[in-house]
Amino acid sequence: MTPTPTGDTAGTGPDPHVPLIRAHGTPHACGHRHGTALGAQLRTFIGDGLARLSHILPGPLSLESLRPLLAAHRAQIETQTPRLMAEIRGLAAGAGLSEEEALLLQLRREIMGYRRIPTAGDCTTYARSGGAPPVLAQTVDLNGDLDDQISVLRVAPAGSPRHSLVLSFGGLLGYLGINSDGLAVGLNLVLGGTWRPGLPPYLAIRHLLDTTSGVDEAVRELRGLQLTSSRTLVLCDTRTTAWVEILGDDLRVAEAAVTTHTNHFLHSDFVPHDALNVFAKNFSRLRLETCRRELAALPPEAGVEDHFAVLSRAPLRVEDNGDIRRERTVAAVVLRPDLGELHVRPGDPARSRTRSFRLHPAEVTST
Repeated sequence: MTPTPTGDTAGTGPDPHVPLIRAHGTPHACGHRHGTALGAQLRTFIGDGLARLSHILPGPLSLESLRPLLAAHRAQIETQTPRLMAEIRGLAAGAGLSEEEALLLQLRREIMGYRRIPTAGDCTTYARSGGAPPVLAQTVDLNGDLDDQISVLRVAPAGSPRHSLVLSFGGLLGYLGINSDGLAVGLNLVLGGTWRPGLPPYLAIRHLLDTTSGVDEAVRELRGLQLTSSRTLVLCDTRTTAWVEILGDDLRVAEAAVTTHTNHFLHSDFVPHDALNVFAKNFSRLRLETCRRELAALPPEAGVEDHFAVLSRAPLRVEDNGDIRRERTVAAVVLRPDLGELHVRPGDPARSRTRSFRLHPAEVTST
């Protein structure tokens, strides 16, 4: 059933706090508001082993050693999405960070790569539309103990006909979300190809929310972008859903009323290039089979809490084993693009309350 409004986002017990950040105005102003709201937290995060990268990678990192890589990515972001580069500069100014530190926050996953970090899995995502109310739901499985870095951005860029709600971790301008035109975007990590300087997929998702109104338009826009790394994006609007697998400069798209995806490639053209290790691939297949079975059992009128019940059970929910290097479920999200709603359970979704954020009108509730 739909969550009942009962208050603000302040959590009790182990629930992480989920701040709502209102980022509006010019791109620089949007970033500045974001940085000002989270400045102390982001400075502490950067100071914790360089955004915890030194706790995850085989050896310690320094900003000095990353400067050439950051510069190469900055050139690509500036060329492909200059408004987002301006927003990154605003984030740096508002948070009291250097521009390179603000860039690093956008590129953590690309800096980790996939050859140095064995991946156990990363998110289970599903969407359905057409004959049922449109919904996109997913677990968010990340390493780095990022429960304490969750926030929601309410973005209203000057001159844009649309605004959006974006789930963010540690200063990211994008991760997943919905826009006021009724588009929802989720994602899965898939591994393959050569990761190179380009537009990080998290920023690509934010770009799609800023500039496109539906699944077909989002796919067309993606074809013109050069992304840094392999990824699957899951798209949903009031008409249809789709997954888009991205490998280097190639895309494969599957559109349907129901979409499910985990962390292995599904398109036959990409399967031979899948670099996921065999243990992670077996777990990804198990989660995909479970997801399809659970989704088939959910009636079209299923509510937000029904979807969270699915996302809160193993194997879709991945428990914490105490290893900061291992992916685990740090949030679960249910998006309703038709209603302009983003619902999130921060941390372990089996142990946290639902926070609900709405575009129409802008409000926040929790259950």
